[in-house]
Amino acid sequence: MNTLKMKNWGLGLGKHVIIAGPCSVETEKQIDDLCNSFEREPQIGMFRAGIWKPRTRPGNFEGLGDQALPWLQKVKNRLNIPVCVEVAKAAHVESALKHGIDVLWIGARTTVNPFSVQEIADSLQGVDIPVMVKNPINPDLALWIGALERMNKVGINKLAAIHRGFADPYDKIYRNKPNWNLAMQLKLELPDLEIINDPSHIAGKSEMIFDVAQRALNFGMDGLMIETHPNPEAAWSDARQQLNPEQLLTILKEISFRERIDFENQIPENLKEMRESIDHIDQKLIDLLSDRFHLIDQVGAYKKAHDLSVFQGGRWQDVLDSRTKLGIKKDMSEKFMKSLLIAIHDESIKRQEKQIANEAVEPLTII
Repeated sequence: MNTLKMKNWGLGLGKHVIIAGPCSVETEKQIDDLCNSFEREPQIGMFRAGIWKPRTRPGNFEGLGDQALPWLQKVKNRLNIPVCVEVAKAAHVESALKHGIDVLWIGARTTVNPFSVQEIADSLQGVDIPVMVKNPINPDLALWIGALERMNKVGINKLAAIHRGFADPYDKIYRNKPNWNLAMQLKLELPDLEIINDPSHIAGKSEMIFDVAQRALNFGMDGLMIETHPNPEAAWSDARQQLNPEQLLTILKEISFRERIDFENQIPENLKEMRESIDHIDQKLIDLLSDRFHLIDQVGAYKKAHDLSVFQGGRWQDVLDSRTKLGIKKDMSEKFMKSLLIAIHDESIKRQEKQIANEAVEPLTII
């Protein structure tokens, strides 16, 4: 159960905020060039920039640090929008506040460490500044919420989350796998919390950013943080995932912003009817699953009586192959069908194992 008690939810920047700027501040000219481009684009609601860069391995560019902060003050004056930077320790917070930075964000490598998060929280005691918290590198919802709670406990009331995806060494598509369901679970836990999507870190490739950003907005996320550089090919860090200003503006023109329905009385009648039909089908699905698992219990009793092993590889492979093919014929993806069948099979194995071990099978609980 979450303990967040907000007075002023969100960053106060309106719907569908666009946060743009370079992965890393490199030169004053780089920042001036971006300002020249952004001055003509009113959709940019906040300027982001990395000045302390936590790198995976030593020897990579780790940011200019305090040297870059005066240049960000110039951005505020020229564009008249808030400026945000990443902080990873108390010394960063002190420097950022001294130079009038408007918003802080906590990066994924920091969120994963409660000691580091608490150090930042303690340094913000009594400070009224918005803070955005990126998800931890690993898919751990409790860590994400915990970092938000630590900020809130010291009096930070303007909070937002940044969804930047999760490390997955087996995923070959994304730099950081989006795990949309986990971001949506955060929204269920904290429905008033703004969630900003970071398609740059999820995609890892500039050509994928539009698709990731559009999907995030389709899920009802509240804004986008997109890394933008005057000349991405020459960027000192994360060159592959940065857009130039022209590419960014093209995306902002083509993307479709989605409205989220928050209250039942806002639902159009035809949508309500479709949802009621879905509810009816879901009930049938649950009834069918219940019937299937009761048959599984009988199979488990038979295997116990005849000293048969719970796992029967040939049967499982046949079920996986044949049901997947049936699902594909019904316009369902192979990935979905296999995920569904594996989940059902895992539950079936657990129920049979309980029978073999002379344990009572627990009643089905539908969550």
